[in-house]
Order: sequence, then structure tokens, then C-alpha cells
Amino acid sequence: MAPVRLDPQGYFRRIPLTPERLTDRITATLDAIVLCHLGVPRLEPREWSLTIDGMVGKPRTLRFDDLLRFPKIEVASIHQCAGSPLQPFEPTRRICNVVWGGARLVDVLAPSEPDPAATFLWSYGLDGGTFSDIGIDAYLKDLPRERIAADALIAYEMNGKPLPAENGFPARLVVPGFYGTNSVKWLTRMTFADRRADSPFTTRWYNDPILDENGAPTGTTRPVWSIAPESVIVAPAPDRTLPVSVPVEIWGWAWADGGVERVEIATCGNDWQPVALEAPDGRQWQRFSLNWTPPTSGQFNLASRATARNGATQPDAGRRNAIYRVPITVA
Repeated sequence: MAPVRLDPQGYFRRIPLTPERLTDRITATLDAIVLCHLGVPRLEPREWSLTIDGMVGKPRTLRFDDLLRFPKIEVASIHQCAGSPLQPFEPTRRICNVVWGGARLVDVLAPSEPDPAATFLWSYGLDGGTFSDIGIDAYLKDLPRERIAADALIAYEMNGKPLPAENGFPARLVVPGFYGTNSVKWLTRMTFADRRADSPFTTRWYNDPILDENGAPTGTTRPVWSIAPESVIVAPAPDRTLPVSVPVEIWGWAWADGGVERVEIATCGNDWQPVALEAPDGRQWQRFSLNWTPPTSGQFNLASRATARNGATQPDAGRRNAIYRVPITVA
């Protein structure tokens, strides 16, 4: 493949919607999160190819027309940026809920006859350059093999239209329920292996320290894969003034890899109370709500806390999924 033009080159992002603007169940494509570590490759579908190699019986290279021959599926799911790998515990709330269209990853990989001993799938993007003063030949991430057969796909559409360049056109990996860093854009190569990839984005960045029961580092880490339970309040918006003794709906979105089973809201301090919560629908976010009547005038800090179906709960602070708080005035 000829050298790919990057425009822009280097780190590029689009500021996502703040929580009070996340009013739609499906996020418009122009409002979806964009974060590109190394630039935005520009190419046409006829220039695109995907090589499947490594621990396989039949290495193959597919063109874009080959990809279109696989049955097309659509998957609606949350898509969340894990935040900067240089500041891994800073909450960013970079979240959207979109509909991906493309081919099931397991269908695309099956004809290559993956070796049963291969435990990881490496995914390469076309973007390369420098990040944090380190030269990168290509953006490279890995996945545990058991995740392939779920709902991962090679997407070429977003919300029913071809992917925009900054979202991975012509084709990208999408791993619903995993942080966006794992859904490699401008996908060009996939390699089966029996170990994790040797990329700075897997060995140096996007690995969280594991803490003991006292909150101290244990010296071990875990990959930034599954999305941790999180929630945001959409309304009321921050710094809004509400009338005393007038009912108002507090509502927002909650999400986690595997779904959320409980959301609580606090209107003052730690007065957590369970609220109405939608049942999980695939890997989309879930709407929650509480009808609240402000009892008195004053300053309030509204907060929501999600608990995943696996029992994990949003922490108060210190993690990327820390509790989100909304200051309001009642007068």
C-alpha cells in the first residue's frame, strides 16, 4: 500500500458533548467522540485492504469489496473514550451511544482458520507517527480471543452512513463494551498470537494499576478493556436555579460493559436512594430517573451512582469513572 496521507497529523480530538447535552438516545455522528493519537489517515475504499495473519492456517488479504460480501449487521452500543493514557484516572465523560454497521468479526476471521492455541488478536491501524515523544510505526492494540465471538465487528457505517474519516473510514474495528482505545480505526492488519502485543499502547499506556483493599498499588496492572460502571445526570443542568417545592425530574444515562443493574441518586450529601432504571438493551446506555421535589431553598449537589451487573460500583473519586456531581441552586 502506498504511503497514507495524514490530515491532520499528530494528536487530534473533537471535544465531546457535555453531560447536559446528551439528550438523545442515539448520538448524532457529528457529536460522537473523536480522539486520534497519531493523526487522521485519508484514503479511498479501493485503497483499503486488511491482512489476516499470525497463528492461522490460511493467511489472507481482503479488499473493501470482499468485506461488503459478508452479511451486514448493526449494533447499537455505547462508545467511550478512556481518556488520556497520560492521565488515566481523570474523569472525562467522553461518551456517546451510536449504531455501527458492518461485518461480524468472527465471520471475517473464520476462513483464515485461527490456531486454537492463539489467545490474543492484535489489530493494527494505518495511523503512525509520534505520541508523547515516542515514535510509533502503527497504532496497535490487542484483544483476548474470547471477545471475538461476541458482538465485535469490522464497521464501515456509523448511524447508517459511511464512517467519517476521523471515525475510521473506510473500515474500523468495533468492540462494544470495551473502551474506544481498543476499537482500532483505519484497520489494516489483524494478527493471531499467543501473547499480548508489544506496542506502547499495550505495554506502556492503557494499563491500570490494581489497588489493594486500602487503595494502595499492588504492583500489578490490568488492561483497559471493559468499560467500568458509570452514569451522568443530563437534567437538571449544572448551575441551574430551581424553584422550591416544585417537582422536577432528575434523569440521565448509566452504562457498563455487561449492563447496569442499579442506579442511585443523592440530592444532599450521601442520601443515596434507588431510582427507576431501564432494563439493559444490548450494550446501549440505560436511562434512569427520579421525581424530586426540592424541600427547601439553598445549594444542592446532585449525584448519580451506577452499579454494574457484576457488582462493581462507581467510586467516589480517583478513577476515570468517578461519580459525577451537578451543583444547583434552589430558590
